[in-house]
Amino acid sequence: MTREEALKTLGRRIADLRREKGMTQEALAEAMGVSRNHVADIELGARNTGVWSLLLICRAFELPPASLFQDFTPAAMRRLRYSGKQL
Repeated sequence: MTREEALKTLGRRIADLRREKGMTQEALAEAMGVSRNHVADIELGARNTGVWSLLLICRAFELPPASLFQDFTPAAMRRLRYSGKQL
């Protein structure tokens, strides 16, 4: 899994959770104190999201941070690569 794939996987998970919570991108952005474009970039995997933003997302969803990473199984973590090299 490349950096880009990991960001897209995390973004999809955030988008799925947002929809499960019945929130719009605008509502999540407001809860985080950021723009809707910022949320859209996170969900598309176009933004390398910092820890603080992830914590704000979890606060908005009322979920623990680990819930964002359920798709990052041990097998997926073993496939992490950086610049084409396996970590």
